[in-house]
Amino acid sequence: MRSKNYDANARQFCQLFAAGKETMKYIKSTLLCAALVLAIGTPVQAAEGSPAGKQQDKATRPAKPAKPSKPSKRTTREDTAESTLAYAADSKDSSELSGQVVYQVLLAEVALQRGRNEFASQAYADLATRTRDPGILERAIEVAGYARRFDRVLQLARLWVEIEPESKRAQQVLIGVLVMSNQLDGLAPKLISMLEADQQALPGNLLALNRMFARNPNRRVVLQMIKDVCAPFLKLPEAHYAIAVAANSAGEHELALAEAHQALQLRPDWQVGALLEAQLLARTSPTEAITAMQAFVEKYPQARDVELHLARALVGDKRYGEAKRLFGQLLLAYPDNPDVVFPVAILALQEGDKTLAEAQLKHLVTLDLPDKSTPFYYLGQVAEENGQRDEALSYYQQVGAGEHYLPAQIRSAAILAQQGKLDEAKTLLRDAAARDPQLRVQMAIAEAALLRDAKQTAAALELLERELKEQPEQPDLLYESALLAERLGRLELMESRLRTLIKLQPESAQAYNALGYSYADRNMRLPEARQLIEQALKLAPNDPFILDSMAWVLYRQGDLEGALTHLQRAYAQRPDPEIAAHLGEVLWMLGRKDEAQNSLREALKKHPENEALKAATSRFSP
Repeated sequence: MRSKNYDANARQFCQLFAAGKETMKYIKSTLLCAALVLAIGTPVQAAEGSPAGKQQDKATRPAKPAKPSKPSKRTTREDTAESTLAYAADSKDSSELSGQVVYQVLLAEVALQRGRNEFASQAYADLATRTRDPGILERAIEVAGYARRFDRVLQLARLWVEIEPESKRAQQVLIGVLVMSNQLDGLAPKLISMLEADQQALPGNLLALNRMFARNPNRRVVLQMIKDVCAPFLKLPEAHYAIAVAANSAGEHELALAEAHQALQLRPDWQVGALLEAQLLARTSPTEAITAMQAFVEKYPQARDVELHLARALVGDKRYGEAKRLFGQLLLAYPDNPDVVFPVAILALQEGDKTLAEAQLKHLVTLDLPDKSTPFYYLGQVAEENGQRDEALSYYQQVGAGEHYLPAQIRSAAILAQQGKLDEAKTLLRDAAARDPQLRVQMAIAEAALLRDAKQTAAALELLERELKEQPEQPDLLYESALLAERLGRLELMESRLRTLIKLQPESAQAYNALGYSYADRNMRLPEARQLIEQALKLAPNDPFILDSMAWVLYRQGDLEGALTHLQRAYAQRPDPEIAAHLGEVLWMLGRKDEAQNSLREALKKHPENEALKAATSRFSP
């Protein structure tokens, strides 16, 4: 019985470059998205972050709202109340501030600090409605947003615009609330006015337009809104970009592509537009997307963003040779750019060029990266493959939390075990599990694997049995304990565990395969074995190990030609040594002895320590 093996490098490599096909870049919003702060529920207890604490002319308040920040230890409710009242005093004659107003502001701030958000919101709303003071209104809107009372936010925002129709800040808040509440009727003219008011920021605001409506589920309504808002600005490529993005989100692929083309006609050298066009083309034809980017780069050789996305797209299309050449050119231009250095290293690993990979990975960890765990992990792999175990351990120890932490710990333990430090390896795994209880199952399975490889199979099974007492239906523990039980000849326990797993996870192809192969390998219950493996094939029709299992049950049933067909498919997908051993045996039994011997010898050169392969080679030698 064999568990499914995974090629970690290839799988992680594909994951790393999956994002390479996502070529659309969104530009950070400036004016328009700032109003959405109110809907996030940012804490509002601090006076220094509140617009109510700033003295400004009503007509010239800044468009970008200041986020209320968390109060410092020195900030008191009296500070907040004073700042709110100071703003109100600046808005009105101070004689108008009655004792009742002062009292109500203090009451609301005290309630807010005590977590009585609804009470504070209601108090501020009543005060703002009664006084119609812009400063108090703004604070009331902040508190209502924090209390998640968006109906009240909208009511107060409308009142603020009514009182100060020329206030950009008031208009911005109202638009933000309307967007967040998906009330789009009559919104387009307001947005157009706001966009027109800041011509300098207009291109960037158009690019950010779609992000304002990201939470609206009706993408066709959003598309129409974007088209209406962009109508006065169609001489700008950014307007067509905005429409293209909205159309793409609404499923209008042809319109999206047409608008992207129009954007590029207005600005032919625009990399953002070229990347959008490539993304849209990639939805139906990755080859067309690559061709479009290649034409753009040929016309504009300094278009580095497009060149980088082109290289990633080539990787995604498995055109590794072309990608390697292009990344090589980018590396000459940007030798210290992590977005270039890392792909060069990974491509080198993919092609077996460990020298280049190691050099680039070592350079990568000297650059300014927020997290260096990934390059350290791959450096550990390279060092391990080069037989530099101590150096590999040093690299693995520098891998922090994230996707590579678990495999780094497991590889470190394996190296220690290979060095004869089994107890130290076990301690390492147990310490990692203690630091992160979520890793307990994986670490227990890893420790069991160390014990198994050390010929302590019974101890390995005992370890997993203890874990199963606490988690009797844990799928991985059931599967791995079944494998160990099978090694120890405890077939009833093996069968019981696998059938329990099948009951818990009826879609587990590996469970069906493991049980079926165990029967076929012992030449017992062959009809049932075939039925189990056929079910596994239905669930995973291209899995090379399941194909190998199917070949083996066919071989046991005397269907040599059928067995050979399945083995050839399996070995073409994954040249595993056990599959090679089976292939050699079937070829021999078919009378193709020379071919069988050649096949076994070639496989043994690649896997000289594999026991199954050595046994087959010895058995079928002349």
